Amino acid sequence: MSDAQVQTELARQFIEAIPFARAVGMTIESVGGGHAVITMPFDARLVGDPRRGVLHGGVISALMDTCGGAAVMSHPVGPSAAATLDLRIDYMRAAKAGAPIRAEAECYHVTRSVAFIRATATDGEDGPPVAAATGAFTMTVGPSAASGEGAA
Repeated sequence: MSDAQVQTELARQFIEAIPFARAVGMTIESVGGGHAVITMPFDARLVGDPRRGVLHGGVISALMDTCGGAAVMSHPVGPSAAATLDLRIDYMRAAKAGAPIRAEAECYHVTRSVAFIRATATDGEDGPPVAAATGAFTMTVGPSAASGEGAA
């Protein structure tokens, strides 16, 4: 397995191990090379506005945060762990009622211990995305976050 394939698999395992991501049905569509796409089905239990039937903004925020983390974890520098430092989300419109949400994130810059992402969330409708985000993640580069090794 190449280094890129190992990093992609590590990112996939890291995200799939998050209980909340599993609970809301997040599915990794693609991950690798500092880029990730994660989808989440509509779930009536997660509606934030019962009158209109649209998902709660916090669920969309969690999806974008998770997708950003996956993008960081799959970056070629090879982080073994990542955690959100800052996430700014601009909600542009309500998601279409009943529609699944798709988040796409790119890790566009990495320093020794911080990675920067940008992400969008869409619902399949034309026009502006549901939300756009920028964020910073702390990361540990090395064989294992638990071992205390790496260049943090």
